Amino acid sequence: MKRLTQLIGGALLALGAASQSLAAPAAAPIHFGDITWESGSLTTQLLRFIVEKGYGYPTDTLPGSTVSMEVALARNDIQVIAEEWAGRSPAWTRAEQAGQVFSIGDTVKGADEGWYVPAYVIKGDEQRGLKALAPDLRSVQDLKRHAPLFKDPESPDKGRFLNSPSGWTSETVNSQKLKAYGLDGQYVNFRSGSGAALDAEITSAIRRGKPVLFYYWSPTPLMGRYELVRLEEPPFDAQAWATLTDPSNPEPKGTRSLPARLSIGVSAPFRQQYPELVAFFAKVDLPIATLNSALATMSEQRQAPDAAAQAFLKANPSIWKAWLPAEVATRVESAL
Repeated sequence: MKRLTQLIGGALLALGAASQSLAAPAAAPIHFGDITWESGSLTTQLLRFIVEKGYGYPTDTLPGSTVSMEVALARNDIQVIAEEWAGRSPAWTRAEQAGQVFSIGDTVKGADEGWYVPAYVIKGDEQRGLKALAPDLRSVQDLKRHAPLFKDPESPDKGRFLNSPSGWTSETVNSQKLKAYGLDGQYVNFRSGSGAALDAEITSAIRRGKPVLFYYWSPTPLMGRYELVRLEEPPFDAQAWATLTDPSNPEPKGTRSLPARLSIGVSAPFRQQYPELVAFFAKVDLPIATLNSALATMSEQRQAPDAAAQAFLKANPSIWKAWLPAEVATRVESAL
């Protein structure tokens, strides 16, 4: 009888434990911002794979524009922005000053942004039979005499400047720069519908050997594929920069963009709840040449960002293993 009681008691305990296990809610996923540009998409998937396979936390992504994701991060509606150009937008600056968001690490050293033209516009390309169309083009001020070269197909009396998509912080900055440099009357401020649309227009012009003026940044596939020249701007000035990030400022001042620091943006609750992930994020270091090459392959082979991330991890174990404790790195490697 005693034995039967023990068996029944054990069974009830097991059943109770199972019931509690079944009733326990699954861990909430860590929400990453769904970044639409290539380097951001690839970095997002790199981090997600390691967080899921190495640390065992579920993740997902939530869409939004750059600024809306920064606002969502401040509210902890999302917890991670994998490629944050920290300090570029007033929304980020306000949230950072309030202690609502934090930039972790220095993920891509040597990142940059500015206004570019293909090198053949300035020095020609003998192999392709292209003559130099603007050998004196060096700075943004030189664009005042070269507007006809970059003719807008819809407004042929003006040049075309290819800006970022609407909703990106850089779109505001570039629109203000056009005014600051006195170019807004000579150039159409053409905003691409997406990062992919911007890439397509630039790539099409380069393949045809046509002159094209555009905003761009690194790390990107284009930087790994074509020779581009960044036009000179006045040295960085913090006060002038503040007039460029404010779309309502009627008298913006020209300056080179804020020196780039790419980091991983996290919400304040995330930073407190996941110290082991914060320690991992702080060590992420993506060599820019390797990253540009991976992005070029991703673009040329039309790889999905998650597939490109896994290919990067397989090809570069010496890079990412340096970010992780040995046991975490082993789990990631096994998942590959």
